[in-house]
Amino acid sequence: MMATKSGLREVAYSLFLQSLADCSVEQAFTRGVKREARAGKTFLAVGDDAIDLDCVRRIGVVAVGKATSALLKALLPSLRGLTQCDLSGVVITNDEQPDLPSGFQFFAGGHPTPNQASFDGAEAAVALVRSLRSKAAMTDDSLCLFLISGGASAMMELPLDTGISLEDTVKFHRELVHCGGSIAEINCVRKHFSAVKGGRLALEAKGILSYSMLISDVPLGHLDALGSGPTLPDTSTVDQCKEILARYQLLERFPASVKQFFSSAQLVETPKPGNLTSKAVTLLSPDALAAIVGQRAEALGFYAVVDNACDDWNYKDAAEYLLGRLQELRRQHSRVCLISSGEVTVELPRASDLSCAEGGEKVGTGGRNQQFALYAATLLRPSDASVAVLSAGTDGIDGNSFAAGAVVDEKTLFGEESRLSQAWDALQRFDSGTFFERVGLSIVTGVTGNNLRDLRILLAADC
Repeated sequence: MMATKSGLREVAYSLFLQSLADCSVEQAFTRGVKREARAGKTFLAVGDDAIDLDCVRRIGVVAVGKATSALLKALLPSLRGLTQCDLSGVVITNDEQPDLPSGFQFFAGGHPTPNQASFDGAEAAVALVRSLRSKAAMTDDSLCLFLISGGASAMMELPLDTGISLEDTVKFHRELVHCGGSIAEINCVRKHFSAVKGGRLALEAKGILSYSMLISDVPLGHLDALGSGPTLPDTSTVDQCKEILARYQLLERFPASVKQFFSSAQLVETPKPGNLTSKAVTLLSPDALAAIVGQRAEALGFYAVVDNACDDWNYKDAAEYLLGRLQELRRQHSRVCLISSGEVTVELPRASDLSCAEGGEKVGTGGRNQQFALYAATLLRPSDASVAVLSAGTDGIDGNSFAAGAVVDEKTLFGEESRLSQAWDALQRFDSGTFFERVGLSIVTGVTGNNLRDLRILLAADC
């Protein structure tokens, strides 16, 4: 497809869909995990390691997150036919799993905040791992496989302080999500709150063979923030947690029980590197997706650049930075594709006040991607032709809307009918989703079964 002045939005949309399809969980799994026969024996190759399945008598699977369905679909064929082996599992995700093997328990964990199934699923996961460890006659006759993807922070939860109720835990999660902090900062606090995060679930498996298979939705270098790191050693500290709580003035926003916990001696360090024996392999990451977008864009004749400098920035700052970067690049190249993976932040009113924004107006529908795209549209003018800006979540869900994101160009707000005042009103009321639905620029994919953070694609082409 050739990029034209009238078709840049369509090109951006096509790049998003095609690149996401290229990064399917199933394809990534088969590249990173394989069942193999060697010298009459059966092995499961995980990364650079080979597990002798003939020696394994018990396999436990703990799968949690948005990509759980696809991960299980890819894993289970590798575990079939092992007649000497007991197979059991705990599955925690937000979509029904109709074809689970006997011995698997399913929990419909909540997202973006926990529910009772999140608590129940966490307790079942801990019980499963403890059972494997108690029955292990030797270190290699029990195998625990952790399948972790984004969304696990809410879907699997259990407070360290058993006196903290589900209701207070939900309020705690809501205030964290809306504080404007980065995913690494939010998950640092979650790790120190939880009995199953920050490596504490893997600590239950210490002494038995265990592997984590990861679909990452976190920044490069912050892998232990994925799902708040239930199976990875934690690089964050109690002091960092306390600093984040103070900087965002969170303690005063938390329920009394949670505030008391973070002020008590129960706030202890999480397991650190050297404390855990579980190994991990990353099957997919946002960087892999960005690289594929770049390759596809170059095949269409664009000069492609990946720039993740604005990861975790406020959405306004990120939009201004990326559009400025795009203008710099187009001074040197006639056709430019600027790619940015990661997330931007949108600080909402206090969770207790979410029913109202300034002036008593009802807070509307949308998410960080649509908020970013709409603000970017306010910065574009017809003289910028030809530019397209796409921002979308790879999981197919943007905030509380039905859309994954939106795509705009220089005509979105300055076409035949100026929509600029409507756009500013929608931004103020966090109602970008309603705006884009009305003008027909929403990106709707449905739930994708993947989760590689958000993706922004900015295109520019000379007339």
